[in-house]
Amino acid sequence: MKLLHISLGCDKNLVDSEHMLAIMADAGYEITDDENEADVIVVNTCCFIHDAKQESIDTVLEMARLKDNKLKALIVCGCLAQRYRDEIQKEIPEVDAVIGTTGWEQIAEVIENVLAARPVKRDRKSAIDGRRIITTPGHYEYLKIAEGCDKNCTYCIIPKIRGHYRSVPMEELISQAQYLAGQGVKELILVAQETTIYGTDLYGRKSLPELLCKLSEIDGIEWIRILYAYPEEVTDELINVMSTNPKICHYIDIPIQSGSDSVLRRMGRRTDQKQIRGVIEKLRSRMDDICIRTTLISGFPGETQEDFEETYRFVNEMEFDRLGVFTYSAEEGTAAYDFEPKVDEDVAKSRRDELYELQQAIAYEAAEQMTGRKLRVIVDGYLPDDDVYVARSYKDAPDIDGLVFVYSDRELVTGDMVTVEIKDAREYDLEGVLTDESAQ
Repeated sequence: MKLLHISLGCDKNLVDSEHMLAIMADAGYEITDDENEADVIVVNTCCFIHDAKQESIDTVLEMARLKDNKLKALIVCGCLAQRYRDEIQKEIPEVDAVIGTTGWEQIAEVIENVLAARPVKRDRKSAIDGRRIITTPGHYEYLKIAEGCDKNCTYCIIPKIRGHYRSVPMEELISQAQYLAGQGVKELILVAQETTIYGTDLYGRKSLPELLCKLSEIDGIEWIRILYAYPEEVTDELINVMSTNPKICHYIDIPIQSGSDSVLRRMGRRTDQKQIRGVIEKLRSRMDDICIRTTLISGFPGETQEDFEETYRFVNEMEFDRLGVFTYSAEEGTAAYDFEPKVDEDVAKSRRDELYELQQAIAYEAAEQMTGRKLRVIVDGYLPDDDVYVARSYKDAPDIDGLVFVYSDRELVTGDMVTVEIKDAREYDLEGVLTDESAQ
């Protein structure tokens, strides 16, 4: 029996999807990428912001139309399923089962019950092994180190969907990482709603530095990258491990959301501009090559022109290496949903565009300064029409950051780690040539 699995949303969802794929493969299903061949379709949904919610709904509706063909079972799981279980079952009768964020381990049992026309049990959590079917290119993978969140930022629905913060036991993470390394993974990307407080619930202390050290001991793992680090939780111990352990990328994703103290207070954030500046200065003082990524929200309720200008000046001063900006999305069930006054959508988009224009100038200047330097990169693929390899440096996380285009007379293989000399800059991307240092 053939099964199609569709994973939507963030990299944390992708990790859940890969575990589900392994469970379903073990249960005897043949995995397909053709929706018209599938007997069973599983959609792992997202609903973090409006656009993600709409994409999930549209995808489920599109798959539901296949019920007129050979499709025997349509299962919806993930965040949208957790948040709107009753609405999905009522409004989309083609959906045979809805699984929330804590029940996906039972995916094979749920499908079996649907196909046998037996009642589907409510979500229940059980222990699983660390095996996954890798859906990334294979040389990098995401390692989800925790689930849920306790920060309760006023704009965020995640705590209500994913629950309280729960760290994955360290021994399970080591086992997963060893398995991934055995599959050829060279780059581990650590993800959670918040990575920096890993272990506080299990071990009574921030244990991310310890976890990083243990992961770095695994043969085959060359790079370890940290995403979603809250600024108030970045400790001296973490900075010390990052600065001294050669396998830890000098890269950190610190979502600050705003540069205005008044907006940060309304967001329920736990830092102000001074504290954020202090963390950034400390990171840069210990690692002069540190790459700092951040994200901002434009148009948060009550954001004045003065607030925006304060954020603009802060971004200009800090010169973040990587930056993403999202217009505010009002999510029902969050505290900010009822906040007034609302910011006009066109104003929010205009502010977003201004920040992107500023960041583009900052990024281009930084890229130009890389010309003539040598960088270690990991090869992601090859573009035959352009006869160029696509790679990433330690400064570039997959799918969200820039690329390094590598020209080489020698054939390279996806996953190769080589040294290139940068010859030119293309806004966010770089161009380089293979150096003699990469000769095998």
